[in-house]
Amino acid sequence: MRTTWEEAGWERLGTGVGRRRMPGWDETVGAVVGSSGVLIVDTGATLRDGAELRRQLRAVAGREVTHVALTHPHFDHVLGTAAFAGVQVYGAAGLDEYLPRAQDDLRRSAVSYGVDPDAAAEAADVLVHPHHLVSGERTVDLGDRQVLLANAGPGHTAYDLVAVVPGTHGSPDVVFCGDLVEESGEPQAGTDAVPSRWPAALDRLLALGGEDAVYVPGHGAAVDARFVREQRDALRRRFGVSRH
Repeated sequence: MRTTWEEAGWERLGTGVGRRRMPGWDETVGAVVGSSGVLIVDTGATLRDGAELRRQLRAVAGREVTHVALTHPHFDHVLGTAAFAGVQVYGAAGLDEYLPRAQDDLRRSAVSYGVDPDAAAEAADVLVHPHHLVSGERTVDLGDRQVLLANAGPGHTAYDLVAVVPGTHGSPDVVFCGDLVEESGEPQAGTDAVPSRWPAALDRLLALGGEDAVYVPGHGAAVDARFVREQRDALRRRFGVSRH
């Protein structure tokens, strides 16, 4: 018998769609279960996180994860990827060249936020680079589910990928936003952010999801289109970005 989303410690967002808010850094991991494939959106901060997520989704879906989508290259979203051996990995165009250069930075960042140094080094050493790059939009076929991956950035980073899951059986569309949207705190703009283009990235996000979608931030509770618009406007004010 399969495990329910709730029994596995996940939040059900719609038919075949769930997410987990990870302990520690509250990063969201999403998942979409189709008739012939399973997509996970981000993979946690360590190989142990990734292995746990893989076991949980196997119990929920009754099959292995087949696809990984990485929303952006920060440690808490990518360092668990190697736990998904043999899986097709997707990322924004350029991520394949960026990640090899960023290995040491990711390891140091993880340690600075409290990841065990050995666990951080282990994950960084086997960091998986995307097999498939998304420069515009690309569809992932999960059988009876088609998930749209879109390069919505730059904004939070230079490599922001979002996943749009069409609703079924009366469920709304679900948009996994990565850290382009954050609910549990003010959006974080590190040295790799592109503030001047972040509001435009949220405009693209809203165009992809529409007014009635559920928007799932990289950190925090799920939100609606109004929240995304308000965060876009706040970012414009914060960074002095013109509407034009």
